[in-house]
Amino acid sequence: MHDGVEDISAEIRRPKLDYPFETVPTPGAGDAVEIRPGVLWLRQPLGGPLGFINVWALADGEGWAIVDTGLQTRETAQAWREAFKGALGGKPITRVIVTHLHPDHIGLAGWMTRKFDCRLWMTRLEYIQCRMLVADTGREAPEDGLRFYKAAGWDEESIDNYRHKFGGFGKAIYQLPDSYRRLTDGEVFRIGDHDWRVVTGNGHSPDHACLWCEELGLFISGDQVLPRISSNVSVFPTEPDGDPLTDWLTSLAKLKATVPDTVLVLPAHNDPFHGLHARLDHLMAGHERQLGRLEKSLAEAPKRSIDVFGSLFARPIGPELMGMATGESLAHINCLIGRGRVVAEQDGDGVTWYRAA
Repeated sequence: MHDGVEDISAEIRRPKLDYPFETVPTPGAGDAVEIRPGVLWLRQPLGGPLGFINVWALADGEGWAIVDTGLQTRETAQAWREAFKGALGGKPITRVIVTHLHPDHIGLAGWMTRKFDCRLWMTRLEYIQCRMLVADTGREAPEDGLRFYKAAGWDEESIDNYRHKFGGFGKAIYQLPDSYRRLTDGEVFRIGDHDWRVVTGNGHSPDHACLWCEELGLFISGDQVLPRISSNVSVFPTEPDGDPLTDWLTSLAKLKATVPDTVLVLPAHNDPFHGLHARLDHLMAGHERQLGRLEKSLAEAPKRSIDVFGSLFARPIGPELMGMATGESLAHINCLIGRGRVVAEQDGDGVTWYRAA
């Protein structure tokens, strides 16, 4: 799962990836590492187990195009101020490109676009859904959400925790711009001296944009491909019957068919690496193995979604990971339902039980 949880497919032999910058000091606050001429690697603080997010600056005429921004925090804003004066040489930001809607990627996009009077670039569904989630800030938890987690088997303490935390998404995001420039899958656009192609994926977020520059041999993967951790793929109360895991697996296969194995992958977390196709194969095989274990578990006896954590995750799930783990468990269950391998039945208390078909 993303956000620092151990890779759930770790029992499958991990591919040996090549990290060409592992002997290079990673960038500190305000500093950058040059990946290629005109391509800079910066890191912004996150806190928590991940510690940081990788962001990228691409030379764009007399300024820089920025890919992803970090959270809206005083520490991140100060790190950017130091970068503007230091690694970016006082040049303006020409555009802010955001891979997807999660706060560690879009958090300071509104701040930066206003500061430099430039445009936000992202896919339509990511922009619209982000605005929708930000609009929930300060709302009470909806009845649909309470029913969703009761159906999953949550106890009252866990549901009260959901009530308390609901509406916090927008707190880590600076006010979004009221307009944006839409990115579309397969689109090619120029940044500075080079063409970049948009390659979208689904499952971790609704329409995640990756950027591929064939000439430079670079692939900015965001959270769509990470080398050491597995991105969270979850079902949420807004779409309880969704099948994001099938979307995710389809997207990984699409990336393998579209982007050559020779690229240097620039991920949002961990370090740049070679070995894209091996990592994609590993991620797909890991989820298929989990689906097999889950189906076997549900053949033994009907279970709620919270009862199958042991079949999916390599570590115990505490209260801080309950929502993420439930969402990912349901993603695997709904995938098996879509394949005709599992059926669902709700009891008189509104709790859903799953069994192998």
